[in-house]
Amino acid sequence: MDEADRKLLKMMQDGIPLVKRPFAEVASSLGIAEDEVLQRLQRLLDEGKIRRFGASIAHRKIGVIANAMCVWNVPDERVDGVGDIIAGFDEVTHCYVRSRARDWGHNMFAMVHGRTKQECEEVADRITKAIGVHDRKILFSEREFKKTGVRIE
Repeated sequence: MDEADRKLLKMMQDGIPLVKRPFAEVASSLGIAEDEVLQRLQRLLDEGKIRRFGASIAHRKIGVIANAMCVWNVPDERVDGVGDIIAGFDEVTHCYVRSRARDWGHNMFAMVHGRTKQECEEVADRITKAIGVHDRKILFSEREFKKTGVRIE
């Protein structure tokens, strides 16, 4: 990475500007062309220097304030199919399988978001019915800590 890459990443680490042409604005601030911003970001992705370029919505600001980690004890031979079903629900933002712990038999995890706890419970009920696995727990978030990615100083 050269100095221009570092400046670009530092400028974008808090998110892109919420304007019609955000990359043009970033380019203008850096004194380079918009196409160069896009080419640099693509190269950094291709080289694995950044893993992904995505959007993160501040869900609490739009009224989605209930968050539930739903877990199921899924037979090992069914995890791929069950994971595909769970991941297909719009209310699920994360879905993954983990090894069982000695004192925790659940291996399928899904983060469900809703406007209320009841809404999350209803989604979990629909998922449970769809996958046919009834050994389930719901863990609600008590509070959210600040989330940030890697920072360039």
